[in-house]
Amino acid sequence: MSDEEILHRISGVLEQIRPNIQMDGGDIEFVKFEDGVVYIRMSGACIGCPAAIYTLKMGIEERIKEQVPDVLEVMSID
Repeated sequence: MSDEEILHRISGVLEQIRPNIQMDGGDIEFVKFEDGVVYIRMSGACIGCPAAIYTLKMGIEERIKEQVPDVLEVMSID
């Protein structure tokens, strides 16, 4: 899979997930994809939320890895 296709798929998954995050007052932004890792920025109500790590790992990461096998991990950066 080309880098362009990987980025397109990652963006597509994030767009599918974003409305659910926004319903809870948060948001997510794609920052970059590097060495198998997707870097995102969480904002709004996600900042300081104790459930944010679960949303990141068991929600966002699982969904992206299902649809983009090249992704090894998703990490949130500030």
